[in-house]
Amino acid sequence: MTLLLLTKFLSVKGMLKSHQMIGELPTSRVAYSNFYKIAWPSASEALLVALIGAIDTIMVGTLGEGAIAAVGITNQPKFILLAVIFSLNTGIIAVTARRKGQDNRDDANRTIRAGILFSLCSSLLMSVLGYLFAKPILLFAGADSSYLNDAMDYFKVIMYCLPFQALNLTINAAQRGCGKTKVSMYSNIISNLINIPFNYLLINGIWIFPKLGVKGAAIATLLGTIAAFLISLSTLCKKSGYLTFHHKIGWAIRKETTNAILKVSSSALVEQVFMRIGFLAYAAIVARLGTTPYATHLICMNILTLSFCFGDGLSIAASALVGQNLGAKRPDLSIIYGKTGQRLAFMFSCFIFLIFLFGRTFLVSLFSDDATIIVLGANVMILAALGTHFQTSQVVLSGCLRGAGDTAYVAMTSLISVALVRPLLTYLLCFPLGLGVYGAWVALLVDQAFRFVTSYHRFSNGKWTTISL
Repeated sequence: MTLLLLTKFLSVKGMLKSHQMIGELPTSRVAYSNFYKIAWPSASEALLVALIGAIDTIMVGTLGEGAIAAVGITNQPKFILLAVIFSLNTGIIAVTARRKGQDNRDDANRTIRAGILFSLCSSLLMSVLGYLFAKPILLFAGADSSYLNDAMDYFKVIMYCLPFQALNLTINAAQRGCGKTKVSMYSNIISNLINIPFNYLLINGIWIFPKLGVKGAAIATLLGTIAAFLISLSTLCKKSGYLTFHHKIGWAIRKETTNAILKVSSSALVEQVFMRIGFLAYAAIVARLGTTPYATHLICMNILTLSFCFGDGLSIAASALVGQNLGAKRPDLSIIYGKTGQRLAFMFSCFIFLIFLFGRTFLVSLFSDDATIIVLGANVMILAALGTHFQTSQVVLSGCLRGAGDTAYVAMTSLISVALVRPLLTYLLCFPLGLGVYGAWVALLVDQAFRFVTSYHRFSNGKWTTISL
Protein backbone atom coordinates (compact mmCIF):
# COMPACT_ATOMS: atom_id res chain seq x y z
CA MET A 1 0.00 0.00 0.00
CA THR A 2 2.81 2.42 0.90
CA LEU A 3 4.61 1.68 -2.38
CA LEU A 4 1.38 2.21 -4.33
CA LEU A 5 0.77 5.58 -2.69
CA LEU A 6 4.38 6.65 -3.33
CA THR A 7 4.13 5.63 -7.01
CA LYS A 8 0.90 7.60 -7.39
CA PHE A 9 2.44 10.63 -5.64
CA LEU A 10 5.46 10.63 -7.99
CA SER A 11 3.48 9.96 -11.18
CA VAL A 12 3.47 12.62 -13.90
CA LYS A 13 -0.20 11.82 -14.55
CA GLY A 14 -2.39 14.31 -12.79
CA MET A 15 0.24 17.08 -12.72
CA LEU A 16 -1.55 18.82 -15.60
CA LYS A 17 -5.15 19.58 -16.44
CA SER A 18 -6.29 18.57 -19.92
CA HIS A 19 -6.52 22.16 -21.24
CA GLN A 20 -2.87 22.79 -20.26
CA MET A 21 -1.47 20.02 -22.46
CA ILE A 22 0.17 21.21 -25.68
CA GLY A 23 2.03 18.14 -26.90
CA GLU A 24 3.27 14.73 -25.91
CA LEU A 25 4.27 14.44 -22.27
CA PRO A 26 7.23 12.44 -20.93
CA THR A 27 6.67 9.34 -18.84
CA SER A 28 7.24 9.63 -15.10
CA ARG A 29 10.52 7.78 -15.49
CA VAL A 30 11.79 10.13 -18.22
CA ALA A 31 10.68 13.27 -16.34
CA TYR A 32 12.45 12.28 -13.14
CA SER A 33 15.50 11.09 -15.09
CA ASN A 34 15.81 14.45 -16.89
CA PHE A 35 15.38 16.29 -13.62
CA TYR A 36 17.89 14.10 -11.83
CA LYS A 37 20.59 14.63 -14.48
CA ILE A 38 20.60 18.36 -13.75
CA ALA A 39 19.74 18.25 -10.06
CA TRP A 40 22.34 15.87 -8.67
CA PRO A 41 25.42 17.85 -9.80
CA SER A 42 23.76 21.05 -8.53
CA ALA A 43 22.92 19.46 -5.19
CA SER A 44 26.46 18.11 -4.92
CA GLU A 45 27.86 21.54 -5.72
CA ALA A 46 25.64 23.22 -3.13
CA LEU A 47 26.74 20.64 -0.57
CA LEU A 48 30.39 21.34 -1.36
CA VAL A 49 29.87 25.10 -1.04
CA ALA A 50 28.10 24.60 2.28
CA LEU A 51 30.89 22.30 3.44
CA ILE A 52 33.47 25.03 2.89
CA GLY A 53 31.65 27.27 5.36
CA ALA A 54 30.97 24.42 7.77
CA ILE A 55 34.57 23.18 7.71
CA ASP A 56 35.85 26.72 8.33
CA THR A 57 33.53 26.91 11.34
CA ILE A 58 34.49 23.43 12.63
CA MET A 59 38.22 24.07 12.29
CA VAL A 60 38.23 27.56 13.78
CA GLY A 61 35.93 26.19 16.50
CA THR A 62 39.01 24.66 18.07
CA LEU A 63 40.12 28.24 18.80
CA GLY A 64 36.98 28.96 20.87
CA GLU A 65 33.51 30.46 20.53
CA GLY A 66 34.99 33.90 19.76
CA ALA A 67 36.62 32.51 16.62
CA ILE A 68 33.32 30.96 15.52
CA ALA A 69 31.61 34.32 15.99
CA ALA A 70 34.43 36.15 14.12
CA VAL A 71 33.99 33.98 11.02
CA GLY A 72 30.18 33.92 11.21
CA ILE A 73 29.74 37.69 11.59
CA THR A 74 31.34 38.22 8.15
CA ASN A 75 28.80 36.12 6.23
CA GLN A 76 25.97 38.60 5.76
CA PRO A 77 28.21 41.61 4.94
CA LYS A 78 29.94 39.46 2.30
CA PHE A 79 26.62 38.41 0.80
CA ILE A 80 25.41 42.01 0.74
CA LEU A 81 28.48 42.98 -1.28
CA LEU A 82 27.74 40.07 -3.63
CA ALA A 83 24.05 40.99 -3.98
CA VAL A 84 24.60 42.60 -7.38
CA ILE A 85 26.33 39.44 -8.61
CA PHE A 86 23.58 37.15 -7.30
CA SER A 87 20.91 39.22 -9.03
CA LEU A 88 22.93 39.38 -12.26
CA ASN A 89 23.32 35.60 -12.23
CA THR A 90 19.56 35.12 -11.80
CA GLY A 91 19.18 36.97 -15.10
CA ILE A 92 22.04 35.03 -16.69
CA ILE A 93 20.59 31.61 -15.89
CA ALA A 94 17.07 32.60 -16.99
CA VAL A 95 18.20 34.13 -20.32
CA THR A 96 20.69 31.40 -21.25
CA ALA A 97 18.05 28.75 -20.46
CA ARG A 98 15.60 30.51 -22.81
CA ARG A 99 18.21 30.82 -25.55
CA LYS A 100 19.14 27.16 -25.14
CA GLY A 101 15.48 26.22 -25.51
CA GLN A 102 15.25 28.42 -28.62
CA ASP A 103 18.50 26.88 -29.96
CA ASN A 104 19.98 30.39 -30.24
CA ARG A 105 23.67 29.76 -29.56
CA ASP A 106 24.80 33.24 -30.64
CA ASP A 107 22.67 35.03 -28.07
CA ALA A 108 23.54 32.49 -25.38
CA ASN A 109 27.23 33.31 -25.87
CA ARG A 110 26.51 37.04 -25.96
CA THR A 111 24.74 36.65 -22.63
CA ILE A 112 27.66 34.97 -20.87
CA ARG A 113 30.18 37.48 -22.23
CA ALA A 114 28.07 40.43 -21.10
CA GLY A 115 27.68 38.72 -17.73
CA ILE A 116 31.43 38.29 -17.33
CA LEU A 117 32.09 41.97 -18.02
CA PHE A 118 29.36 43.15 -15.63
CA SER A 119 30.47 40.69 -12.95
CA LEU A 120 34.13 41.70 -13.14
CA CYS A 121 33.46 45.44 -12.86
CA SER A 122 30.91 45.09 -10.05
CA SER A 123 32.96 42.66 -7.96
CA LEU A 124 36.13 44.75 -8.18
CA LEU A 125 34.23 47.78 -6.89
CA MET A 126 32.60 45.81 -4.08
CA SER A 127 35.88 44.21 -2.97
CA VAL A 128 37.63 47.58 -2.71
CA LEU A 129 34.75 49.11 -0.73
CA GLY A 130 34.58 46.07 1.56
CA TYR A 131 38.31 46.17 2.28
CA LEU A 132 38.43 49.92 2.96
CA PHE A 133 35.36 49.97 5.21
CA ALA A 134 35.77 46.59 6.89
CA LYS A 135 35.59 47.88 10.47
CA PRO A 136 32.40 50.01 10.21
CA ILE A 137 30.72 47.27 8.17
CA LEU A 138 31.41 44.61 10.80
CA LEU A 139 30.44 46.90 13.68
CA PHE A 140 27.15 47.61 11.92
CA ALA A 141 26.68 43.86 11.52
CA GLY A 142 26.87 43.50 15.31
CA ALA A 143 30.49 42.40 15.86
CA ASP A 144 31.59 42.41 19.49
CA SER A 145 34.88 44.04 20.51
CA SER A 146 36.12 40.70 21.89
CA TYR A 147 36.44 39.21 18.39
CA LEU A 148 36.35 42.30 16.13
CA ASN A 149 40.06 42.15 15.19
CA ASP A 150 39.81 38.50 14.15
CA ALA A 151 36.68 39.28 12.16
CA MET A 152 38.45 42.13 10.35
CA ASP A 153 41.43 39.91 9.48
CA TYR A 154 39.09 37.27 8.05
CA PHE A 155 36.87 39.76 6.19
CA LYS A 156 39.74 41.64 4.52
CA VAL A 157 41.22 38.44 3.08
CA ILE A 158 37.76 37.38 1.88
CA MET A 159 37.53 40.65 -0.04
CA TYR A 160 40.41 39.42 -2.23
CA CYS A 161 38.21 36.38 -3.00
CA LEU A 162 35.29 38.47 -4.21
CA PRO A 163 36.23 39.00 -7.91
CA PHE A 164 37.23 35.34 -8.35
CA GLN A 165 34.09 34.13 -6.60
CA ALA A 166 31.87 36.48 -8.61
CA LEU A 167 33.27 35.39 -11.99
CA ASN A 168 33.07 31.74 -10.98
CA LEU A 169 29.41 32.16 -9.99
CA THR A 170 28.56 33.97 -13.24
CA ILE A 171 30.18 31.38 -15.49
CA ASN A 172 28.50 28.58 -13.56
CA ALA A 173 25.11 30.33 -13.78
CA ALA A 174 25.33 30.43 -17.58
CA GLN A 175 26.40 26.79 -17.74
CA ARG A 176 23.49 25.82 -15.48
CA GLY A 177 21.06 27.60 -17.77
CA CYS A 178 22.31 25.35 -20.57
CA GLY A 179 21.96 22.28 -18.37
CA LYS A 180 25.72 21.89 -17.74
CA THR A 181 25.53 21.66 -13.96
CA LYS A 182 28.54 19.37 -13.64
CA VAL A 183 30.86 22.31 -14.41
CA SER A 184 30.15 24.03 -11.10
CA MET A 185 30.23 20.70 -9.27
CA TYR A 186 33.75 19.90 -10.49
CA SER A 187 35.03 23.40 -9.77
CA ASN A 188 33.78 23.18 -6.20
CA ILE A 189 35.29 19.72 -5.69
CA ILE A 190 38.68 21.19 -6.56
CA SER A 191 37.99 24.17 -4.30
CA ASN A 192 37.29 21.89 -1.34
CA LEU A 193 40.33 19.72 -2.01
CA ILE A 194 42.48 22.83 -1.70
CA ASN A 195 40.56 24.63 1.05
CA ILE A 196 40.40 21.78 3.59
CA PRO A 197 44.11 20.88 3.85
CA PHE A 198 45.20 24.53 3.84
CA ASN A 199 42.64 25.22 6.59
CA TYR A 200 44.37 22.58 8.70
CA LEU A 201 47.87 23.82 7.89
CA LEU A 202 47.29 27.56 8.25
CA ILE A 203 44.90 27.66 11.20
CA ASN A 204 47.08 25.45 13.39
CA GLY A 205 50.58 26.22 12.01
CA ILE A 206 51.44 22.69 10.86
CA TRP A 207 54.83 21.82 9.32
CA ILE A 208 56.43 24.85 7.61
CA PHE A 209 53.26 26.95 7.69
CA PRO A 210 52.68 29.80 10.17
CA LYS A 211 49.90 29.59 12.76
CA LEU A 212 47.46 32.21 11.50
CA GLY A 213 44.24 31.18 13.26
CA VAL A 214 41.13 32.79 11.78
CA LYS A 215 43.15 34.59 9.10
CA GLY A 216 44.56 31.23 7.98
CA ALA A 217 41.01 29.96 7.32
CA ALA A 218 40.39 32.99 5.11
CA ILE A 219 43.60 32.43 3.13
CA ALA A 220 42.65 28.78 2.58
CA THR A 221 39.26 29.94 1.27
CA LEU A 222 40.99 32.39 -1.07
CA LEU A 223 43.20 29.65 -2.55
CA GLY A 224 40.20 27.37 -3.05
CA THR A 225 38.17 30.15 -4.67
CA ILE A 226 40.92 30.97 -7.18
CA ALA A 227 41.18 27.29 -8.13
CA ALA A 228 37.39 27.04 -8.64
CA PHE A 229 37.44 30.12 -10.87
CA LEU A 230 40.23 28.71 -13.05
CA ILE A 231 38.34 25.42 -13.50
CA SER A 232 35.14 27.24 -14.54
CA LEU A 233 37.06 29.58 -16.85
CA SER A 234 38.71 26.63 -18.60
CA THR A 235 35.30 25.33 -19.71
CA LEU A 236 34.82 28.44 -21.84
CA CYS A 237 38.15 27.79 -23.56
CA LYS A 238 36.97 24.51 -25.10
CA LYS A 239 36.04 24.72 -28.79
CA SER A 240 33.38 22.04 -28.41
CA GLY A 241 31.43 23.82 -25.66
CA TYR A 242 27.98 25.31 -26.27
CA LEU A 243 29.27 28.36 -24.40
CA THR A 244 32.81 29.07 -25.55
CA PHE A 245 35.23 31.93 -26.19
CA HIS A 246 35.91 30.35 -29.60
CA HIS A 247 32.41 31.22 -30.81
CA LYS A 248 33.09 34.23 -33.05
CA ILE A 249 30.54 36.83 -32.01
CA GLY A 250 32.84 39.38 -30.36
CA TRP A 251 32.58 41.05 -26.97
CA ALA A 252 30.44 44.05 -27.90
CA ILE A 253 27.46 44.33 -25.55
CA ARG A 254 24.18 44.54 -27.46
CA LYS A 255 21.20 46.47 -26.14
CA GLU A 256 18.80 43.55 -26.59
CA THR A 257 21.11 41.27 -24.62
CA THR A 258 21.40 43.77 -21.78
CA ASN A 259 17.65 44.40 -21.75
CA ALA A 260 16.87 40.69 -21.48
CA ILE A 261 19.30 40.24 -18.58
CA LEU A 262 18.12 43.39 -16.80
CA LYS A 263 14.46 42.42 -17.17
CA VAL A 264 15.11 39.57 -14.77
CA SER A 265 18.11 40.93 -12.85
CA SER A 266 16.57 44.27 -11.89
CA SER A 267 13.79 42.60 -9.92
CA ALA A 268 16.26 40.02 -8.63
CA LEU A 269 18.46 42.87 -7.36
CA VAL A 270 15.53 44.29 -5.42
CA GLU A 271 14.96 40.80 -4.00
CA GLN A 272 18.63 40.44 -3.06
CA VAL A 273 18.73 43.87 -1.40
CA PHE A 274 15.65 43.09 0.69
CA MET A 275 16.91 39.62 1.56
CA ARG A 276 20.40 40.73 2.53
CA ILE A 277 19.15 43.65 4.60
CA GLY A 278 16.75 41.29 6.34
CA PHE A 279 19.42 38.62 6.90
CA LEU A 280 21.88 41.24 8.18
CA ALA A 281 19.32 42.69 10.58
CA TYR A 282 18.41 39.17 11.72
CA ALA A 283 22.05 38.25 12.36
CA ALA A 284 22.78 41.56 14.08
CA ILE A 285 19.85 41.08 16.49
CA VAL A 286 20.99 37.55 17.39
CA ALA A 287 24.61 38.73 17.78
CA ARG A 288 23.43 41.07 20.54
CA LEU A 289 22.26 38.10 22.62
CA GLY A 290 25.91 37.42 23.55
CA THR A 291 28.83 35.37 22.27
CA THR A 292 27.59 31.94 23.42
CA PRO A 293 24.02 32.23 22.03
CA TYR A 294 25.39 33.74 18.82
CA ALA A 295 28.00 30.99 18.39
CA THR A 296 25.24 28.41 18.95
CA HIS A 297 23.06 30.16 16.38
CA LEU A 298 25.88 30.15 13.82
CA ILE A 299 26.52 26.44 14.34
CA CYS A 300 22.85 25.63 13.79
CA MET A 301 22.74 27.88 10.72
CA ASN A 302 25.73 25.98 9.31
CA ILE A 303 23.88 22.69 9.81
CA LEU A 304 20.73 24.16 8.25
CA THR A 305 22.77 25.36 5.27
CA LEU A 306 24.04 21.83 4.70
CA SER A 307 20.42 20.68 4.41
CA PHE A 308 19.69 23.55 2.05
CA CYS A 309 21.93 21.96 -0.58
CA PHE A 310 19.20 19.48 -1.53
CA GLY A 311 16.66 22.22 -2.08
CA ASP A 312 19.21 24.36 -3.89
CA GLY A 313 20.08 21.54 -6.30
CA LEU A 314 16.43 20.89 -7.05
CA SER A 315 15.83 24.63 -7.42
CA ILE A 316 18.60 25.00 -10.00
CA ALA A 317 17.29 22.03 -11.99
CA ALA A 318 13.74 23.41 -11.87
CA SER A 319 14.93 26.88 -12.92
CA ALA A 320 16.88 25.53 -15.91
CA LEU A 321 14.16 23.13 -17.10
CA VAL A 322 11.38 25.71 -16.66
CA GLY A 323 13.37 28.30 -18.63
CA GLN A 324 14.38 25.90 -21.40
CA ASN A 325 10.84 24.61 -21.93
CA LEU A 326 9.33 28.08 -21.90
CA GLY A 327 11.90 28.98 -24.56
CA ALA A 328 10.79 25.94 -26.56
CA LYS A 329 7.12 27.09 -26.26
CA ARG A 330 6.20 24.20 -23.94
CA PRO A 331 4.74 25.75 -20.78
CA ASP A 332 3.07 22.41 -20.06
CA LEU A 333 6.49 20.78 -19.67
CA SER A 334 7.61 23.69 -17.50
CA ILE A 335 4.71 22.95 -15.14
CA ILE A 336 5.56 19.23 -15.20
CA TYR A 337 9.18 19.83 -14.21
CA GLY A 338 8.21 22.42 -11.60
CA LYS A 339 5.90 19.92 -9.90
CA THR A 340 8.51 17.18 -10.26
CA GLY A 341 10.89 19.33 -8.25
CA GLN A 342 8.23 19.97 -5.60
CA ARG A 343 7.59 16.27 -5.08
CA LEU A 344 11.27 15.47 -4.79
CA ALA A 345 11.69 18.38 -2.37
CA PHE A 346 9.02 16.93 -0.09
CA MET A 347 10.70 13.53 -0.06
CA PHE A 348 14.14 14.99 0.71
CA SER A 349 12.76 17.22 3.45
CA CYS A 350 11.20 14.19 5.21
CA PHE A 351 14.63 12.58 5.28
CA ILE A 352 16.33 15.76 6.53
CA PHE A 353 13.65 16.21 9.21
CA LEU A 354 14.51 12.82 10.73
CA ILE A 355 18.27 13.52 10.65
CA PHE A 356 17.84 16.87 12.38
CA LEU A 357 15.45 15.52 14.98
CA PHE A 358 17.32 12.38 16.00
CA GLY A 359 20.90 13.44 15.25
CA ARG A 360 20.74 16.99 16.59
CA THR A 361 23.08 16.55 19.56
CA PHE A 362 25.71 14.76 17.49
CA LEU A 363 25.56 17.36 14.71
CA VAL A 364 26.10 20.29 17.09
CA SER A 365 28.93 18.44 18.88
CA LEU A 366 30.86 18.30 15.59
CA PHE A 367 31.31 22.07 15.79
CA SER A 368 31.97 22.57 19.51
CA ASP A 369 32.74 20.58 22.66
CA ASP A 370 31.24 23.27 24.91
CA ALA A 371 28.44 21.57 26.92
CA THR A 372 26.33 24.74 27.07
CA ILE A 373 26.47 25.21 23.31
CA ILE A 374 25.68 21.54 22.65
CA VAL A 375 22.57 21.53 24.87
CA LEU A 376 21.31 24.88 23.54
CA GLY A 377 22.06 23.92 19.92
CA ALA A 378 20.31 20.55 20.24
CA ASN A 379 17.13 22.33 21.36
CA VAL A 380 17.38 24.86 18.50
CA MET A 381 17.71 22.00 16.01
CA ILE A 382 14.19 20.84 16.90
CA LEU A 383 12.90 24.12 15.49
CA ALA A 384 15.19 23.72 12.48
CA ALA A 385 13.71 20.25 11.86
CA LEU A 386 10.16 21.63 11.93
CA GLY A 387 11.03 24.12 9.19
CA THR A 388 12.66 21.71 6.73
CA HIS A 389 9.50 21.06 4.69
CA PHE A 390 8.77 24.77 4.27
CA GLN A 391 12.39 25.65 3.56
CA THR A 392 13.10 23.03 0.89
CA SER A 393 9.78 23.44 -0.93
CA GLN A 394 9.83 27.24 -1.03
CA VAL A 395 13.37 27.22 -2.45
CA VAL A 396 12.25 24.96 -5.33
CA LEU A 397 9.12 27.02 -6.00
CA SER A 398 11.14 30.25 -6.03
CA GLY A 399 13.58 28.60 -8.46
CA CYS A 400 10.71 27.83 -10.84
CA LEU A 401 9.51 31.44 -10.74
CA ARG A 402 13.03 32.81 -11.25
CA GLY A 403 13.62 30.48 -14.19
CA ALA A 404 10.46 31.87 -15.78
CA GLY A 405 11.62 35.44 -15.16
CA ASP A 406 8.98 36.12 -12.49
CA THR A 407 11.51 37.74 -10.18
CA ALA A 408 9.31 40.75 -9.37
CA TYR A 409 6.92 38.55 -7.39
CA VAL A 410 9.77 36.79 -5.57
CA ALA A 411 11.21 40.22 -4.72
CA MET A 412 7.88 41.35 -3.27
CA THR A 413 7.60 38.31 -1.00
CA SER A 414 11.22 38.81 0.12
CA LEU A 415 10.46 42.41 1.06
CA ILE A 416 7.50 41.39 3.19
CA SER A 417 8.87 38.21 4.76
CA VAL A 418 12.65 38.53 4.97
CA ALA A 419 13.17 42.28 5.27
CA LEU A 420 10.19 43.05 7.51
CA VAL A 421 8.54 40.06 9.21
CA ARG A 422 11.64 38.06 10.16
CA PRO A 423 13.77 40.83 11.79
CA LEU A 424 10.80 42.48 13.54
CA LEU A 425 9.50 39.18 14.88
CA THR A 426 13.04 38.17 15.90
CA TYR A 427 13.51 41.30 17.99
CA LEU A 428 10.08 40.93 19.59
CA LEU A 429 10.60 37.27 20.50
CA CYS A 430 14.26 37.54 21.53
CA PHE A 431 14.06 40.57 23.81
CA PRO A 432 10.62 41.84 24.93
CA LEU A 433 9.27 38.27 25.19
CA GLY A 434 12.61 36.92 26.46
CA LEU A 435 12.86 33.79 24.31
CA GLY A 436 16.51 34.45 23.44
CA VAL A 437 17.96 32.44 20.55
CA TYR A 438 14.82 30.27 20.43
CA GLY A 439 12.84 33.35 19.40
CA ALA A 440 15.15 33.87 16.42
CA TRP A 441 14.43 30.37 15.16
CA VAL A 442 10.67 30.69 15.65
CA ALA A 443 10.86 33.85 13.52
CA LEU A 444 12.84 31.95 10.86
CA LEU A 445 10.18 29.22 10.85
CA VAL A 446 7.41 31.79 10.32
CA ASP A 447 9.39 33.40 7.48
CA GLN A 448 9.90 30.07 5.69
CA ALA A 449 6.23 29.14 6.05
CA PHE A 450 5.09 32.51 4.66
CA ARG A 451 7.36 32.26 1.63
CA PHE A 452 6.22 28.70 0.96
CA VAL A 453 2.53 29.67 0.98
CA THR A 454 2.99 32.72 -1.27
CA SER A 455 5.30 30.92 -3.74
CA TYR A 456 2.96 27.92 -3.96
CA HIS A 457 0.01 30.23 -4.69
CA ARG A 458 1.94 32.02 -7.45
CA PHE A 459 3.14 28.81 -9.06
CA SER A 460 -0.36 27.32 -8.97
CA ASN A 461 -2.05 30.22 -10.77
CA GLY A 462 0.30 29.78 -13.77
CA LYS A 463 0.83 33.47 -14.60
CA TRP A 464 4.60 32.88 -14.75
CA THR A 465 4.16 30.77 -17.92
CA THR A 466 3.19 33.87 -19.94
CA ILE A 467 6.36 35.92 -19.22
CA SER A 468 8.53 36.61 -22.29
CA LEU A 469 12.27 37.33 -22.29
